[in-house]
Amino acid sequence: MRVLDSLPPSVIAALLALATAAGVGALLARRQPPGTARAVAGLLCDATLVGLLAARLAFVARWWPQYVADPAAIIFISDGGFLPWVGAAAGVAFMLWRARQRPTLWRALSGAVATGWIVWFLAGALLTLGPDAHTTLPDATLARLDGTPMRLAELSNRPMVVNLWATWCPPCRREMPMLADAQHRLNDIHFVFVNQGQNPATIRSYLREEDLQLSNVLLDPHGEVARNIGSRALPTTLFFAADGRLVDTHFGMLTAAGLAATLQSHELTAVDTNTQSEMTRDH
Repeated sequence: MRVLDSLPPSVIAALLALATAAGVGALLARRQPPGTARAVAGLLCDATLVGLLAARLAFVARWWPQYVADPAAIIFISDGGFLPWVGAAAGVAFMLWRARQRPTLWRALSGAVATGWIVWFLAGALLTLGPDAHTTLPDATLARLDGTPMRLAELSNRPMVVNLWATWCPPCRREMPMLADAQHRLNDIHFVFVNQGQNPATIRSYLREEDLQLSNVLLDPHGEVARNIGSRALPTTLFFAADGRLVDTHFGMLTAAGLAATLQSHELTAVDTNTQSEMTRDH
């Protein structure tokens, strides 16, 4: 998996903003006393780390019922679990506190922060742009484990979560029990597991060994769905509205909280946080 594919857009936007802000701060600090540029860069880095931590903790608090069932999932930031505005507020508050007694930092710091905010906003908007409104269910020829042909459009009467996976993929295996539980609990959504390039015997063996009871396991021997969507990594999870429109794409491993947050943000289901807290129980 490529590194950028495993990072949520909010983290990528923050890193881009930090790099730009540090550069602007260094330019503005050239006429300030020696050491100002280094102090500004260090403060920006510290504030960014504080902001990311605050944004993550705020998300964990928001979806605590899901994380309490699987505490290890808290460290998997690839689920996209951040509340950016909480992080931004925390980062700015930290900078104001640290720079309160150093007036020589203010000119360079204010320019750097202003530039960083602009870059963060623009980069975040570009990276989180929803899929094209015309992107719909891929018209790929798939098959059930028994060889029966099937197309995704046959399940388009409800919202759909399509997971692209393989048994050799560790993140796929890590998220599969959670997705299996979600399939059993969320009856208003079709969960479809599209295996990439493996044979039925390998898949059946994996499901049996892991004691997974999955419906809608499909074979995609040539990776047509991934190619049509533009996926470059496994796992990839696709979120479709009931009319077949692609409304979100997630690269990398999902957690129960990440799944619940995405479903809620697109109003694909009524997420019951009390019920969802059990989604990863016994796994």
